[in-house]
Amino acid sequence: MLTVAALYQFTRLPDPARLRGPLLECCEAAGVKGTLLLAPEGINGTIAGTRAGIDAVLAHLRTLPGCAGLEWKESPAPEMPFDRLKVRLKREIVTMGQPDVDPTAATGRYVDPAEWNALIEAPDVAVIDTRNDYEVAIGTFAGAVDPGTHSFREFPAWWEANAHRFHNKRVAMFCTGGIRCEKSTNYLLAQGVAEVFHLKGGILKYLEEVPEAESLWHGECFVFDRRVSVGHGLVPGDYGLCHACRRPLAAEDKLRPEYEQGVACHRCAGEHTDADRARFRERERQMRLARERGAETFPEG
Repeated sequence: MLTVAALYQFTRLPDPARLRGPLLECCEAAGVKGTLLLAPEGINGTIAGTRAGIDAVLAHLRTLPGCAGLEWKESPAPEMPFDRLKVRLKREIVTMGQPDVDPTAATGRYVDPAEWNALIEAPDVAVIDTRNDYEVAIGTFAGAVDPGTHSFREFPAWWEANAHRFHNKRVAMFCTGGIRCEKSTNYLLAQGVAEVFHLKGGILKYLEEVPEAESLWHGECFVFDRRVSVGHGLVPGDYGLCHACRRPLAAEDKLRPEYEQGVACHRCAGEHTDADRARFRERERQMRLARERGAETFPEG
């Protein structure tokens, strides 16, 4: 059994490029795969490996500026959920496109998973799911508002158009691991919302700690690796993935006429050009040949 670690830390990194090489070398030496993002605002990513390998990378990350108190969420995986290792430099570790947003200055109040149910059941609390529409579609909390955004960058515009709906409400926000809420709660505070809360550790921590019999979560939680989704106890879920658009697919979705393995699903059938589909078919062919040679692959783009 391998360990999957999802992590982030908002901190000032004046020269992320200088940190990339040593971090990449550490991950390679530890046999860890996955993706880590470095930006002036901090670090974000999900990695997988042996217990010793994950511990070695986490120890290295804790030596980075402002990362001594780094927190992460772990879950088991029966096989490696990533094909490769990527350490990338980015403008933002989660893209919101709001240069004045600064989670290191202020965020909403953290709420532990054990206290989350009582908060979101309060009549004066509005609950907002900050994830993308395709993530919300396979699972969310009872009564949560779905902004219907295709990307996190769309959230500020959605809020500006819908802020009136939450007048005199306390606002509770959640996302997969907590990172999007660091930015979205800072944004709402700057917009004048008096009381803003967010789920500490995100959905993953909630599903890990709250017994299913007491849970207000319905469905599964989308994750950005080969597992595609997880349920209570962080056990792998039942969804597959459309390798053309990266959205989750239920078993019945693969029976729809728009579905072609590796090329299109009912959600993205009209989104790609003929050239795109030809490229996807060639990628699928190469993957099939690789499987026949015994080299299992998982497309990441």
